[in-house]
Amino acid sequence: MAAAGPSFWLGNETLKVPVALFALNRRRLCDRLRQNKDVQKNSVVLLQGGEETQRYCTDTGIVFRQESYFHWTFGVTEAGCFGTVDVDTGRSMLFVPLLPESYAVWMGKIHPPEHFKKKYAVDEVHYVNEISSVLASKKPSVLLTLRGVNTDSGSISKEASFEGISQFNVNNKILHPEIAECRVIKTDMELEVLRYTNKISSEAHKEVMKAVKAGMKEYELESLFQHYCYTRGGMRHTSYTCICGSGENSSVLHYGHAGAPNDKTIEDGDLCYWEPSVGLSQQAMNTEKKVALLLMKRSLFDMGGEYYCYGSDITCTFPANGKFTPDQRAIYEAVLKSSRAVMKAVKPGVAWPDMHRLADRVHLEELTKIGILKGNVDDMVKVHLGAIFMPHGLGHLLGIDVHDVGGYPEGVERIDLPGLRSLRTARNLEKGMVLTIEPGIYFINHLLDQALRDPAQSCFINNDVLQRFRGFGGVRIEDDIAVTDSGMELLTCVPRTVEEIEAFMAEGKGSAKSFGSLSSQKE
Repeated sequence: MAAAGPSFWLGNETLKVPVALFALNRRRLCDRLRQNKDVQKNSVVLLQGGEETQRYCTDTGIVFRQESYFHWTFGVTEAGCFGTVDVDTGRSMLFVPLLPESYAVWMGKIHPPEHFKKKYAVDEVHYVNEISSVLASKKPSVLLTLRGVNTDSGSISKEASFEGISQFNVNNKILHPEIAECRVIKTDMELEVLRYTNKISSEAHKEVMKAVKAGMKEYELESLFQHYCYTRGGMRHTSYTCICGSGENSSVLHYGHAGAPNDKTIEDGDLCYWEPSVGLSQQAMNTEKKVALLLMKRSLFDMGGEYYCYGSDITCTFPANGKFTPDQRAIYEAVLKSSRAVMKAVKPGVAWPDMHRLADRVHLEELTKIGILKGNVDDMVKVHLGAIFMPHGLGHLLGIDVHDVGGYPEGVERIDLPGLRSLRTARNLEKGMVLTIEPGIYFINHLLDQALRDPAQSCFINNDVLQRFRGFGGVRIEDDIAVTDSGMELLTCVPRTVEEIEAFMAEGKGSAKSFGSLSSQKE
């Protein structure tokens, strides 16, 4: 990436990101707004950045991370700022806090406005307490403020507000869909940052694979991942809470939360006791003793580093002892087959829900070959049996937010069917989109019991074989991809086949080579 002009850089081998990236983003936004018939002449975009926060009622600060829309527009790392962009001219202004003298004692040097003008390559910088008077002097016809619903969280974006804003004409309807749509398509400079986050996060995943051994806690491997990302990549933040599930925990889709904080001990092999419950066969229901299943533990690690607010999202599943059992291999290769089938099909114009359906079909075909399912796959599809084994969506948009915005713009409706309703976007793919491809097969008791109680689904389940997989957990394979002119670019680079994983874990650093150079790009 060319680094002419000011750049964000954390030294050593970290990536230099030119702030020209954000100037281009502002130009793209203005171009799009000027094409909107509802945008008046002399309109000004007004955004408010994030605020410093503390831990509940204490004075313990929480490490600040910029609000995503503000970062996309200005690349500013400091808290408490506002920013404006003149839609007609593209001229940009920042408003930074006027800090008290005591700041210099406790927090460090107080920089003048000229420092921020040079650092972020904007046209003007003023203090926040001047925002009302400075904007009044520009005589905008309307201030376009950000207000809209995030379709993943259901939360409403924070609309800019300051003392004196009531004297201005404010429109909070226009900006949100337009800026969200800009964020969907990544520029070449943004793609370079996402390649970097994937490179560092991929290497961190490989460090975890080399280090895992019986007796370790899941959180030790979470710590190792974070350590590598920070020391080698300058990544102070991860894109989301790390998911480090071993054994049965690998079937908990969002494991790692406060109630299950990656705290299980990883074991090479142990006895997992299964007790019959509602939904099992009558023979099993009548069995009073517990059945002990000897399972070789496998681990599912869903972790991604974040650099300058741009994220990554990678999941690796592998056996803790470095060797797949036949059952583990069968499930893993079923998921890998669906992943690669989707990758081969990805190109502009493809409907993302069709990619989810493709992954589901491959899973059902492979589960039938394994013997867990029986019957006609087309009939299984009709009763949505695939959602029992993969209840989440196939993948999501990725960028400044791990579940990036723009998944459901006006005119794109969520499909209210099992599995498909969990998709975070139902759009047709376009060049420049960055998405995750993350198929998985899980053995979640609640869903299995639900299927066994449903005659429409239970008729396809070979319960005797299924019992062998109770307590298995799950397998997910997650890669980040960019849609190209005629296919896709794989950004993630980790061992993926069973042979690659076993060789890498056996040889450690000796097998540190390039993995996963897969592309469906057509010549």
